[in-house]
Amino acid sequence: MLFSLYIRNFALIQELSVEFRPGLTIITGETGAGKSILIGALNLVLGERASSDLVRSGTNKAVIEAVLNNAGTEKINALLSAANIEPAQELILRRELSSGGQSRSFINDTPCTTALLKQVGELLIDLHGQHEHQLLLRVDTHETILDDYGETNAEVSAYRAARSLLDDLQQQLLKLKNDAAEILDKKEILDFQLNELNALDLQSGEEESTETEITLLENAETLFTLTTALSDLLYNSEHAVYSSISTALHTLEKLASIDKRFAIHLEETRTAKSIVDELSRFSRSYASDIDFNPVRLDSLRERQLLLQRTGKKYGRSLNELVALRNELEARIALEDNLEEERARIEREITMQKGKLTFHAEKLSCMRQGVAHRLEGAIQDHLAHLGIPNATFIVSITHEERGEGEITIEGKTFAALPNGYDRIEFLISTNPGEKPRPLVKVASGGEISRVMLAIKSALASSAKLPILVFDEIDTGISGRIAEAVGKSLKALSLRHQIIAITHLPQIAAMADLHLSVQKSVQDDRTITEVTVLDRESRLRAIAQLISGKNISASSLNLAAEMVAMSGH
Repeated sequence: MLFSLYIRNFALIQELSVEFRPGLTIITGETGAGKSILIGALNLVLGERASSDLVRSGTNKAVIEAVLNNAGTEKINALLSAANIEPAQELILRRELSSGGQSRSFINDTPCTTALLKQVGELLIDLHGQHEHQLLLRVDTHETILDDYGETNAEVSAYRAARSLLDDLQQQLLKLKNDAAEILDKKEILDFQLNELNALDLQSGEEESTETEITLLENAETLFTLTTALSDLLYNSEHAVYSSISTALHTLEKLASIDKRFAIHLEETRTAKSIVDELSRFSRSYASDIDFNPVRLDSLRERQLLLQRTGKKYGRSLNELVALRNELEARIALEDNLEEERARIEREITMQKGKLTFHAEKLSCMRQGVAHRLEGAIQDHLAHLGIPNATFIVSITHEERGEGEITIEGKTFAALPNGYDRIEFLISTNPGEKPRPLVKVASGGEISRVMLAIKSALASSAKLPILVFDEIDTGISGRIAEAVGKSLKALSLRHQIIAITHLPQIAAMADLHLSVQKSVQDDRTITEVTVLDRESRLRAIAQLISGKNISASSLNLAAEMVAMSGH
């Protein structure tokens, strides 16, 4: 609900604050008093485009602030959270416009973009001015309106889920085809590389082991000479180390038997003897195992050179070549499974298209039935509002596509986000005229009544809590004006309605009556808004009946109108 509207330095308004109530709020005032300025200010705080010309002359900044209660809907909270604004049940929308043309927007005292302000405003207030593009005039809203009216949203959700799954499968197939094309394009190269690497019979760690073996074979003579000399020094020569340690050990045994302090050295010498003995044995064994094999050495050198050339060719080390070979084997193996995987996904896509077609056809049938009910309801309202020969049509069409996702009776259709229906409201207000899109209805009075009829028919399902009508009474009078007033009153049971009118029949229906007046103070024209009590309200209605010269009969008639409205 719109709780209050504060305006400062906007056009003819110096400063004013207006509080609203639930139900039907009527705004009256003489032509030029500033009623449209009030609606213009509301438009501005809802994110409409602004002009610095609207800033009151002689001031630097215009401020408009709207406070709305119970405004924390799921969609609005999601928008606020995405903009890092704390959601709340009370929303304070503020717009500041400088005389230099700069504009600033705020939600709950947090700076925001004007686009966000507009998004939030569109979810709260539907402001219908005589020349405004209406939410209901936008074709892209007609589908949602029809689904809300017919309560077909569950089937819409089922359709969306089926379409989402189909999209996923189609993406999988596309990726698979791209992978297959890449593999096929490079298959000859991949096969050649794999054959080349397989022919090498690569072994992990081979590079190091080959290098080690080459080093040993190249130094076989040196290794034999040195190990033989070491063996002689330790064991075989006249003054061999082993013999000398044995003699020293014998002497230490005698010393230790006399003086225990030699005992520790005796043990160390025994250990040394064992070490020399082990080293001597290893030297003899090593020398006997040395391989003098120039043929093997040449073979290893050729292998090493081949590995080095291959590594340089691929820009990889030997271990990396082993990894490359394994990778190539996996990629080529994938090709063998591609056709099978592709066939599986294509089967799933065919099945999913069938499910999508089922949901699309079911949803379309439901919408056809809902459309007939909505057409009848709106035509009844239009007749009540003085357009008895109106024809209202919910046009449901389909877009054929050569490779569509939905197939019905041998024809294929595009899978749109919410079904395969294209929905648009058409109307003819006069006999013999072909129904046309709502936006092309010419008469201002007809537009107002068409909008009121649609809103009345959709009252139980419309999500917008606040409806504003500017000059809804254009081109009507008498019995039709009374019918419009009653329709507004009925609509106000479900929505907060704010309407500007010049007709007493409509003004008499008000739950809250606001009067807009223009006056001159300190040589400046200002616009003010007054909440009318019962007496002043009767005088305002009487003035709408008889003009400035209010008569007793017009006051009596005003009282009768108010009494008939239930107030």
